[in-house]
Amino acid sequence: MDEARAREVLAAADVLPGAAADARLLALGENAVFAAGDLVVKVGRDAGLLDRARHELDVAAWLAGAGVPAVRAAGSEPLLVDGHPVTLWHRLPDPVRPAGPRDLAELLRLVHALPVPSFGLPARDLLSGVERWLRLAGDAVDPADAAYLRERRDGFATAAAALTPRLPAGPIHGDALPRNVHIGPDGPVLVDLETVSADLREHDLVVMALSRDRYGLPAEAYDAFTRAYGWDVREWSGCAVLRGARETASCAWVAQHAPANPKAAQEFRRRVASLRDGDEAVRWYPF
Repeated sequence: MDEARAREVLAAADVLPGAAADARLLALGENAVFAAGDLVVKVGRDAGLLDRARHELDVAAWLAGAGVPAVRAAGSEPLLVDGHPVTLWHRLPDPVRPAGPRDLAELLRLVHALPVPSFGLPARDLLSGVERWLRLAGDAVDPADAAYLRERRDGFATAAAALTPRLPAGPIHGDALPRNVHIGPDGPVLVDLETVSADLREHDLVVMALSRDRYGLPAEAYDAFTRAYGWDVREWSGCAVLRGARETASCAWVAQHAPANPKAAQEFRRRVASLRDGDEAVRWYPF
């Protein structure tokens, strides 16, 4: 789904006070995210994301009831428009500063203190998207690289299922990065709730450890995160397993963009090569 197609769906949804052509595109990935007036509208890539959209709305309502600062939905049910799920959200005020690792840690502590809601939460199946992303990549990636990632996926799925956690399992964000925190005038707010799950809380902490090791997060920023949260997941024997699972998923996620973007194809090859070589120091670049 490109921007033009997303705007067609946005226009067909007829949920904005003005023309869809005037809405500002905020992001284009699994969802196209548009802002107009007091609303933010998310347009999902395909109908397969409808249940995920419904889940995100349920989670938003639950977090609101629990008093956790998080983005608030402007509707209780997703729309399905021309085969695309569409959800409406209250637009947040402009950020007062960029979010940092400490802000993320403070929100994670709130989420991790919650019991599982009455409607239940799925497990964090981190690797579930690998097949779909590789399918979307098609011939734009080397079939041998795709086969290698499928093999890694299966191995890490088995290893993760056998882990003994250090922390009690429960609600997690599932994609715990500072980019999913918005700093408004009233403080940090959690956004992008699609991956909220009930699973090992270590999942949320490994993300930042990987950011330190692969994406250039400064050591002092990572240390600020662990101090605010109260524990460094790298002390846990299972850290390498969850890290490996997330690296595998991250490679496959980039692959889906390769057909239309040569830079994505290049980044995909860089990531796979580093995994094949077992070189944990190769820098990865956000995409």
